[in-house]
Amino acid sequence: MRVLALDTSTRAGGVALVEDDFIVEERRGDPARTHGERLPGDILALLAAHAIGSADVDLFAVAAGPGSFTGLRIGIATVQGFAFVHRRQVAAVSALEALAHVASVDVTAGSLVGAWMDAQRRDVFSALYRVAPFPLFDPRRLLEIDAPQVAPPAVTLEQWRDVDADEPTVFVGDGAAAFADVIAASCPHARILPHPVLAGAIGRIGLAQAAAGLAMNPGAVRPLYVRRPDAEVERDRRQAAR
Repeated sequence: MRVLALDTSTRAGGVALVEDDFIVEERRGDPARTHGERLPGDILALLAAHAIGSADVDLFAVAAGPGSFTGLRIGIATVQGFAFVHRRQVAAVSALEALAHVASVDVTAGSLVGAWMDAQRRDVFSALYRVAPFPLFDPRRLLEIDAPQVAPPAVTLEQWRDVDADEPTVFVGDGAAAFADVIAASCPHARILPHPVLAGAIGRIGLAQAAAGLAMNPGAVRPLYVRRPDAEVERDRRQAAR
């Protein structure tokens, strides 16, 4: 099966072509340009480099979030457009789950992996997973211990102590890199990994989702925002003040 995967959860993001569990090519996006400027051009350029068209793609996979509201909307809408035109299904993948899969490559079963994405305002988007003895990118490989949330780093670490006594073995993501000092003070033995290009992992996870019957019609894809948009918060504040 041929999968086209797109990640717009970060400013750079990326795009990848996956075939039968093999990442044919993965490209990091240009962070100097917005996703609106780069899409769908980045996708078409990748496909053209391998002499195929969008109609030759069997499944589209996309990072559903969390991340930039605008980036997620553009990425999901782009994939939905391709999928609607070619009557294909879409695999919606959590960027936090993709981060944890990549970080779990050399982690023993039973260990904890913390995925942190920079949420701005000195907050992180986070999720905590325990690694199970299943193959990489298999949906059963990661057991969710703490669901995606947004909070200050110290608050997140304190909450994780409340839900599981074990200390994470690995932290991964641009949020982990940005708050490495906070992690080191609380979990001095944990490794901190940088934010990888995620498009290939999203494609591999999407392929596993499809095999498990978890892919969906494009209209059913919903973004995983975690944090409410500022416009909604301000609207509710004004209504409450009336």
